[in-house]
Amino acid sequence: MSGITGSKLNIRGSGLVAKLGTDGQILTSTGAGTQAAFEDAAGGGLDWQTIETGSTMTAVAGNGYWIDTTSNACTITLPASASNGDEIMFVDYARNWGTNGIVIDSNGLNYQGDDDTFDVEYGTDGQAVRIFYSGATNGWIPTLDKTVADVPSKGNQEGIFGFGNDDSATAVVNLVSNAGVVSSDVAGVGTARWQLAACEYGGDKGIFGYGHTNAVESMSNLVSNAGVVASDVTGVGTARTGLAACGYGDDKGIFGYGLPSGYSTITNLVSNAGVVASDVTGVGTARSLLAACEYGGDKGIFGYGYTGSNQSMTNLVSNAGVVASDVTGVGTVRHVIAACGYGDDKGIFAYGSGAAYYNTINLVSNAGVVASDTTGAGTARGYLAACEYGKDKGIFGYGDNSGPTVSMTNLVSNAGVVSSDVTGVGTIRYSPAACSFN
Repeated sequence: MSGITGSKLNIRGSGLVAKLGTDGQILTSTGAGTQAAFEDAAGGGLDWQTIETGSTMTAVAGNGYWIDTTSNACTITLPASASNGDEIMFVDYARNWGTNGIVIDSNGLNYQGDDDTFDVEYGTDGQAVRIFYSGATNGWIPTLDKTVADVPSKGNQEGIFGFGNDDSATAVVNLVSNAGVVSSDVAGVGTARWQLAACEYGGDKGIFGYGHTNAVESMSNLVSNAGVVASDVTGVGTARTGLAACGYGDDKGIFGYGLPSGYSTITNLVSNAGVVASDVTGVGTARSLLAACEYGGDKGIFGYGYTGSNQSMTNLVSNAGVVASDVTGVGTVRHVIAACGYGDDKGIFAYGSGAAYYNTINLVSNAGVVASDTTGAGTARGYLAACEYGKDKGIFGYGDNSGPTVSMTNLVSNAGVVSSDVTGVGTIRYSPAACSFN
């Protein structure tokens, strides 16, 4: 179904003169009552109902409906009778119609000229649909069928790989542009180390934390929204290595798991000012050499790892930073894996080592569900890192493939497709960390 398109439209009446563009935007307007008139044109005159989460509902003319399909699709039955000019509007409340869409049952009346034997489905995240009844011939007609932009965009434009081991610990960093281009080495700041973790905080900044030198560490290094790494901040919580980190709650982060003197489930929350909190008793299986990423716009997930044997279980992180108990793993059991977000609200685990080195990938839906293995792209390897870039894309980089340490990268599209190898830039190394910034 499509909305109003084509030539520009001039509207006159009741002292109002307005010109609409091809997408319905107001180009010019004059006359008393213009604001009120266009508030009504955008659905402002409707009686908006409470959020609808059911799998079925019956719509009433004159109402607007927020349809939340996080848990299930929704079939909407329109009124059995209607009068010319009746209006109804439906909006994707949780930006989830792409996963669970809506089906409109026109209940005996026509819908855009077709009778109700035709399926009327909408399945795009962020969609808004406004319909008017035009009479028996064409019935209900959508005058707005448009994806509403996710504003402000939640993703960061740029990324950073940092630290690692190139036969000895290093603190070198490499910035990632908003086009996914990796820069040459930038001299590192802070203690050189590897098997650390990194995540975002504050909406546009990042933090590296913990890791291994000749001992396990707990210091952290903040990353500004210009990609500048700060000097060491005295560590908080248990020193450890082989941990993972991700963002949650739009502007905060979490470090979790790792290996101090034994496998751990400890987590440390990061405030939206980059302050690391003291230890929180962990949940789930103690392990190290796992990965973590964001999903659903404001939640996170830890996955895979090593307990003395390779694992594939995951642990979801709520938008309040609460870690859930183990979820039975999906896909190849492995460790020294990496993960990042993509597509605004989804995630991806990829690569790693188990019985061999892999380039296997497992996508994470915007509901935190991990998909089965997909054959990967590029060089199979482990001990790599990943982060977001360009607001809705990702990048995997560096690592080790049973001896040769590498610096190649693999881009991830906003549809979760991993590209073939891109020639590496900068110091070849393994066990770095990565995060994004803006």
